[in-house]
Amino acid sequence: MWVAAVEEADALLVWGGDVLYLSYWMRQSGLADLLQSLQLVYVGVSAGSMAVSSVFAETYRNPPCGSHSALTSEDIVFDTPQGEIRRIIATAQGAGLVDFALIPHYNNENFPDASEVNAEKWAARLTSDVYAIDDQSAIKVVDGAIGIVSEGRWRLFDRRT
Repeated sequence: MWVAAVEEADALLVWGGDVLYLSYWMRQSGLADLLQSLQLVYVGVSAGSMAVSSVFAETYRNPPCGSHSALTSEDIVFDTPQGEIRRIIATAQGAGLVDFALIPHYNNENFPDASEVNAEKWAARLTSDVYAIDDQSAIKVVDGAIGIVSEGRWRLFDRRT
């Protein structure tokens, strides 16, 4: 039933949440494969933007539970102005629509694990390019060409050179 609605859509908005859960179900349901065959605008917010990567990393306060397919999982310590915070960082397979990873909420005080210093630690867990973008930035990909639309701050962690 949902396939026809997605095929007829001009745009698909995918909000945030648990990116492991989201990407798992995008692949399991067949949505990831369907999206690769369609000409539509995909708008991802937070986890919705991370889920379309080939491989991504995400941090968790507690071990992720449920139907998840983490490739790796390890403890990590991040420095913050308030002191160290301990997280679990997991890498996983995404929907595979783009060949770079994304760290959202870059330098947002509500997401201390995505500060500039901590984003570097986070990005080091991945072998692909990683874009860290703040909440005033977006990445657009048209015919494989990557562009940044920003009124804020972003950073590319180039892993291919």
